[in-house]
Amino acid sequence: MHRVLPTLALHLSVLSLTACSAKAPPRTEPGPPPPPAVKIPAGCEQNQAGEYHHAGNPAFRYYGDDDGGTLSLAVVRAHDSEAVDAPDAGSPSIVLRRTPAGFVGETRATGFSGAGTPCPVTFPTEVLHCTDAGLTLRSATSTSIDEDCRTAPSGARGVRLEQVLVRGAPDAGTPPDAGSTPDAGT
Repeated sequence: MHRVLPTLALHLSVLSLTACSAKAPPRTEPGPPPPPAVKIPAGCEQNQAGEYHHAGNPAFRYYGDDDGGTLSLAVVRAHDSEAVDAPDAGSPSIVLRRTPAGFVGETRATGFSGAGTPCPVTFPTEVLHCTDAGLTLRSATSTSIDEDCRTAPSGARGVRLEQVLVRGAPDAGTPPDAGSTPDAGT
């Protein structure tokens, strides 16, 4: 009988341990990963809305709207009489977004095929600097399109040039030069 008691005690111990339910670890639902960090040039997090003119050709004016994520610039042109065209659907525009890849977007304009057909064209554009004085952009200066208004597969690789936009209207002493245009018209 002495042999049965140690065995019985062992079995009872094992039974009591297995009878207790183990606490399951609390379930945690994984949350969505955080969005990637927005990487833009210093100063570009500020609201960039307002009026600008092209440093190289004050006849080109820009009217900006900024919602904190996207800066949209309507491009208009001043004439010798200082009259300024109103932006319309056919006017060039620049749309730039604050993204993890930078303050990037495109310039939208109308180009013409070899046959003279008007075609919507876009030029990659990015913001390089934002200061109280204005913006510095880098944009492609040309693109190639075929007769069907599609980007030509064998077109020349576009050169990108810096464009400086100065905040505010140009000085009254600087007459607009209606005869010349900055590179890419923007």
